[in-house]
Amino acid sequence: MPGPENTKLASKLKNGEPTFGATFYTGSTVAIEAAGNWGLDFAFIDAEHTPVNVDAHMEKLVLVALLAGIAPLVRVRGTNEWDIRKSLEFGATGVIVPQVGTAEQARAIVRAAKFPPFGRRGGDASCRAAGFAGPGFQWSAYMEHENATRLVIPMAESYEFFDNIDEILDVEGIDVINFGPADYSISRRISIDYSMSHPEIEEKLAELIEKCHARGIKVMAPCIPPVAENVSALKKKGVDMIIMGNDVLFLNEGLRRAREAVDTSAKSA
Repeated sequence: MPGPENTKLASKLKNGEPTFGATFYTGSTVAIEAAGNWGLDFAFIDAEHTPVNVDAHMEKLVLVALLAGIAPLVRVRGTNEWDIRKSLEFGATGVIVPQVGTAEQARAIVRAAKFPPFGRRGGDASCRAAGFAGPGFQWSAYMEHENATRLVIPMAESYEFFDNIDEILDVEGIDVINFGPADYSISRRISIDYSMSHPEIEEKLAELIEKCHARGIKVMAPCIPPVAENVSALKKKGVDMIIMGNDVLFLNEGLRRAREAVDTSAKSA
């Protein structure tokens, strides 16, 4: 039998429903499990900017997400095929790949993530995604299922991506594009604006949504700060997967409130 799997995210995306998740930098299984308790759709597990690697600990993060009912999406370090393949074999619902700027890079991601005829992903049945080759395992069914259900998510976070946007989006096998406003701003040497109110950031997000949706590709983007007004604005623009902050932001927010309480109490003493 195959291992645990999250199908709710794919179902919502197929039906055109907005989906919501959070990014996880701390490597904490508790943070991901708590997010599942609050009904988030996906866990964006970061292995790019953190000490977390695609190793046994990542496998735990993926598994706890699946058991908590939240789809695990692993941001790997780049187009490294081993990171991509292992993340999917651990049971990840999808892989997010940073700093994509060419169609060649996009093709490399699809090649690593998809079995033939779409890619050249290496296979082994002794992994969670294949149910550890348990009763009823069939290679053909396994590969077909993986190709149909695992999300391939390059990131649009540089001016090079937008210079080559049509060629990148025409690569077969891309499911979602994740827009990174901070790194795009860095690449253009403009003010970093997570709220995406800078005119150029707004323009690039609109271009990305228009061109992705014309090809049946979904769009992911951050909601910073994660408040109702910003959620409504992103939904209205057409963002399909909305990132509602991250675990470090949540910790800082809680600690800020604790510090304010302490300071207020000291003033009133």
